[in-house]
Amino acid sequence: MMKILTIGALCAASFYYAQNYPVSAIPENLKKDAHVVIRKDFTTIQINKIDEIKYQFNMVKTVLNKDGDSEAQVYIPYEKGDHVSDVKVTVYDESGKKVKSYSKSDFGDFANNSQGVFYSDSRFLALSYTPTQYPYTVEFSYQITDQNTIFIPDFIPFTDTNISLEESQFKIINNSGIELRTKTYPSPYNYTSVTESNDGTGKVYSYKNVPAIDDAFLLPKPIKILPKVSFALAKFNLEGKQGNITNWKDFGSWYYSNILQPVSVSTPSIKAEVAALQLKGTTEEKVKKLYQYMQSKTRYIYVGLGIGGWQPMMPDEVQKKGYGDCKGLSNYMKTLLDEAGIPSYYCKINSGSSPVSFDKDFPKMGGNHIILMVPTEKGNIWLENTSQQIAFNHLGYTTTDRNVLMVKKEGIEVVDTPSYSAEQSKEKQLLKINLNEDNSISGEGNFSYTGIQYDNNLSLVTMSPKERNEAVKNLLDVLHFETIEMKNFLNDRDNAVAKYDLNFKASNYSKNAGNSMIFRAVPIYSNTIYRTEANRELPFELRQSFEDEYEINFAIPKNFKIDEIPENIVLNSEFGTYKLSFVKNGEELKVSRTIKINKGLFPKEKYNDYVNFRKKTINMDNSKILITKI
Repeated sequence: MMKILTIGALCAASFYYAQNYPVSAIPENLKKDAHVVIRKDFTTIQINKIDEIKYQFNMVKTVLNKDGDSEAQVYIPYEKGDHVSDVKVTVYDESGKKVKSYSKSDFGDFANNSQGVFYSDSRFLALSYTPTQYPYTVEFSYQITDQNTIFIPDFIPFTDTNISLEESQFKIINNSGIELRTKTYPSPYNYTSVTESNDGTGKVYSYKNVPAIDDAFLLPKPIKILPKVSFALAKFNLEGKQGNITNWKDFGSWYYSNILQPVSVSTPSIKAEVAALQLKGTTEEKVKKLYQYMQSKTRYIYVGLGIGGWQPMMPDEVQKKGYGDCKGLSNYMKTLLDEAGIPSYYCKINSGSSPVSFDKDFPKMGGNHIILMVPTEKGNIWLENTSQQIAFNHLGYTTTDRNVLMVKKEGIEVVDTPSYSAEQSKEKQLLKINLNEDNSISGEGNFSYTGIQYDNNLSLVTMSPKERNEAVKNLLDVLHFETIEMKNFLNDRDNAVAKYDLNFKASNYSKNAGNSMIFRAVPIYSNTIYRTEANRELPFELRQSFEDEYEINFAIPKNFKIDEIPENIVLNSEFGTYKLSFVKNGEELKVSRTIKINKGLFPKEKYNDYVNFRKKTINMDNSKILITKI
């Protein structure tokens, strides 16, 4: 199968090395836990004026095994108006012998129409290459000139696990006369450090001999472990629009005037559709009606046009076509709110599973997603505008617990998004279980999910009944299902609750012991395998708080009696709490089980404490109950 060689980040060199890079020259410590070793990663950035920046890149990567192929791809992203030149690619074998070389004419030129992208000004050059053996090395260099000076990349050793680095340099030459602001963020765990020097023509930042970060259990994202250096010009150009970015106030005013105001235009048609909704009641009720109306008539498709791909589509275009990306849909929703006389604010955010916030003290263009915030007397309402299924005033786990750049006419305000507590992110199970003498169980259950656990069930919304049955069967695979049927699935978009009922039969639940049967206390539980680590090297992150609350009612066969039940138990730790209790009532037994986990970033020294806590909870879930034939 053909593979596309790509480089997704701006990272390479200012000069071309006449080396062969034999794999034998790689230090052994850099091979440990690595799929790819970055041999050389040199970038030179030359800022000539407010609207001209030149990049020179040279990257050499050795791929140790097939898991590293994607990291060695050769890929040149560019925008309309950029000039790409001096493209050179050389592939070496394990000994450093040249296998093949390529130039720009060997590359294909493609529109950047990845999944979900409808149309875009972005394009890329890509080279197809099929490796025939491992390890192999790819050396790649090119130059590109860009008129947009607002986007200067951060300097970080690497951005993913199982990659190590021999040497990286980032040189920045500022001939523009414009102030270049920089800020270094050291590794909070002393994983490695960046050195800074001046060679007479510019600043040079370097990393050397950085070992790979292994993809360990509960590992934080590498960006939270590694150091980085950030850069921002005090004055910049974006598609012919020039501005200042020395503080959030000035940059926000520029952003409002140049990016948002030109597309904040209503039309008689938009006025009419808002009037037709006949909005009544409180501000919250009006916003909810408008939001759910917008959801019902639009769908998400990425659009990378406009000023550097940052300017939204016109609201009437979204209205007519029924689609848009996060920018366009948020701008359309904001226009609907404007027509209803309800102020709202366009918010830039770093969306991702592990929260990343903007530095309040270092203004810089950034963010990868747009949401809206509506202030009310009762608190802020947050609107995620790209989903047709998500509940009103609910943000998913990729946008909670971090800050946003809220754009106002008078400037940007840095505001925090909500953070859901464990009690707000709850799974509730109410199970009625019949124990059968053939060791099977039959039962029915009521399930409900809120907060972050609501997000985990949104994928069920678009599934067919058959697909839902398969999904829940796979999710609850700790039971050996013979039959399973999900019923009454509800996505409560007013209250951010997902609910469903379940009928099922499962085999081999209990075991015989003479005239007795033994079965576990909790039918459905997490069967994650937790292992201690003697030499944990890095911290661990519990990304979300949550709480599971189960009530299980067992009905035993009529010719049996309950002989032995475990003692009630409570486990407390800094990571959370666990409670398990039993109430016997004739031929029925009620088991109540609650587990609460607290999110947080914890030091490596506490990793085994957490693992032992979770092992205890699983052992308690497997507490055995004995019933005996009368």
